[in-house]
Amino acid sequence: MKLLKVSNGQILTSANQPIRLRGWNIGGWLNMEDFINGFVGAEHNLRATMSRIADREKAQFFFDRLLDHFFTEDDVKAMAKFGANVIRIPFNYRHFESDDKPFEYLENGFKRLDQAMDWCAKHGIYVILDFHAVQGWHNPDWHSDNAHVHILLYQHKHFQERFARLWKEMAKRYKNHPALAGYGLMNEPCTRVHYENYDSPNYNWDGLNSVHRLAAQAIREVDSNHILFVEGDNFACEFDGLDVTFDENIVVESHNYMSPTGGGAAYPGVIDGMYWNRDIVAAEFGMHSGTRLAFKHRKPIFVGEFGTWYAGYPDAIKYRVAALDDQLGVFDSAGVHWAVWTWKDIASMGSFNLDPASEYVQTIAPILKAKKDAADWEGEMPKGSVAKALKNSADAIDAYLAQTNLKVQIDRRWFVQYTLFGYLAQFLQVPYANLFKDISEEKLDDMLSAFALKNCVKNKTITKVLKKHLTT
Repeated sequence: MKLLKVSNGQILTSANQPIRLRGWNIGGWLNMEDFINGFVGAEHNLRATMSRIADREKAQFFFDRLLDHFFTEDDVKAMAKFGANVIRIPFNYRHFESDDKPFEYLENGFKRLDQAMDWCAKHGIYVILDFHAVQGWHNPDWHSDNAHVHILLYQHKHFQERFARLWKEMAKRYKNHPALAGYGLMNEPCTRVHYENYDSPNYNWDGLNSVHRLAAQAIREVDSNHILFVEGDNFACEFDGLDVTFDENIVVESHNYMSPTGGGAAYPGVIDGMYWNRDIVAAEFGMHSGTRLAFKHRKPIFVGEFGTWYAGYPDAIKYRVAALDDQLGVFDSAGVHWAVWTWKDIASMGSFNLDPASEYVQTIAPILKAKKDAADWEGEMPKGSVAKALKNSADAIDAYLAQTNLKVQIDRRWFVQYTLFGYLAQFLQVPYANLFKDISEEKLDDMLSAFALKNCVKNKTITKVLKKHLTT
């Protein structure tokens, strides 16, 4: 495998041959996520809860075996057979460093990553290392293993130093690995948290650019060759203040989740108050600030995340896939590099799904139902009674505030996210842990084998479209 580099808006091999990177994200492996793995809340809280309820040794066995089954050489071989030439591996710093021993690195995490890199090299697939959950939290959401919505990275030097030093350690270990495409500096940064306004436009570009440069400098101390993948603010959706001029070997990475690839509405058709078809999909991508920034600076663009959300609307998957087909067609026309989210999960976004009849899925069915009915804080599934009750509570709070002279109203999204994710989702980890505490290790291993590819169910509708665009 040849070293990759950026030149004149293209990604080239060391032989100066253009290459177009296309493949999958391996979400849920080195950064576990609730909807992928079947729990609720944030990974670090779940691990602590499992250790407390099931005991430390059994909890460690549970998570080790889940990860062992989740991603193996069989997964890499299957991706290569589809025609993929890249995988993006999201990782959580907690797999490589402990908060109680900063700057000391955990060999178990590197052992897993070493093995994955070797499998990818064997099968001709490049790897983008994606720093998905950063020390001190870089965005407020669950996918950065953030249970409490606070963001500390951009203000605290200690977290910034740990972030940069771990990148330096990664670069030191993998700079000579043939599978390495480059370093995804930080997944979906978000600096604009203001608790009175979820969608505040007040981005801290100086803070974000400074942290990016700090990470890049640390990497460049040991690796001057590999690509840096740099994302914009507001979950890789806003790029107007992003600096991508501090290194020649930069790819602009945007994330392009769009309305037609989620929910239950027909496509083409009116979705969220606007008519969508392929022309609108193309226009939306062309107007994306990441696309504009990449064009302005003659940088390649890598869509590091996009995909279909079909949970809760199984009958509408034909519409979600039609929109995905059009989106990928737009990427083809523009020569865009991409990695779809995600490889496997529990019937939400995955190209492969855990078998609904598997013992693991059957065992956690009460948790999945409680999550759907009570902890749906993003409104991505049909509303349950708890969500309606929260709306009534929010209405009551706003009615009270209207009677005061404070002249404020609560932000509904923050209110729901704090209540359902900040508390209820973490609380539901207790009954999740109780489901497994009395099960033998042998039985646990058998249950967790549901995550092995051979036991998963291919989503034929999605994989058919992806294969079409991986091989053209």
